[in-house]
Amino acid sequence: MNKVYGSAQEALAGVVQDGQTLAVGGFGLCGIPEALIAALRDSGKKNLTAISNNAGVDGFGLGQLLETRQIKKMISSYVGENKEFERQYLAGELELEFTPQGTLAEKLRAGGCGIPAFFTKTGVGTIVAEGKEIREFDGEKYVMERSLVADVALVKAWKADKSGNLVYRFTSRNFNPMCAMAGKVTIVEVEEIVENGALDPDQIHTPGIYVHRIVLNKNPEKRIEQRTITTKA
Repeated sequence: MNKVYGSAQEALAGVVQDGQTLAVGGFGLCGIPEALIAALRDSGKKNLTAISNNAGVDGFGLGQLLETRQIKKMISSYVGENKEFERQYLAGELELEFTPQGTLAEKLRAGGCGIPAFFTKTGVGTIVAEGKEIREFDGEKYVMERSLVADVALVKAWKADKSGNLVYRFTSRNFNPMCAMAGKVTIVEVEEIVENGALDPDQIHTPGIYVHRIVLNKNPEKRIEQRTITTKA
């Protein structure tokens, strides 16, 4: 089975449709699948639900899809770096399901493991727990959280072999392994593709069984949200 596609557009073709739920890796702008997000924007698919820690920044990352109104709902844990995200939510133009960061990671991981729900103390006694089942274990209250499974996952990794085994680089790993697990179809953008057998099995972070399509992006832009420069006296 050939998992390697010639471009991000080709990798999305026949998979992404209107109204789908997509899990998108990244934390801020670190470890986002830049080329795949741009191809998703250009596809024109709309009424999308995006599961992602945040929505990039204005004009980059998932922020591009907010500007084109392709996203109808965000399931995320952070809004702060994106003014358009904030504006649309406050104006009632965008649905938002706020989820504590660790809970979001576990909801994706659990979905990828076939676990339908789990209990956590995070959010008990707050609006996060409203409408959810509360149980007591060993004298402590826990809220039940449903796991997340996405129609499509868009993931960024550093290296892949042709079977889809993935290696992430430093902090750009972040939510990507969990998103890769949670997607019914997982499409991965990488900076290098190597032959099968070239990766040390002990260094593989995501097994290729989770990966359906791979696209090469040798030179991603890798923007940062804010650059602070200190001038020496």
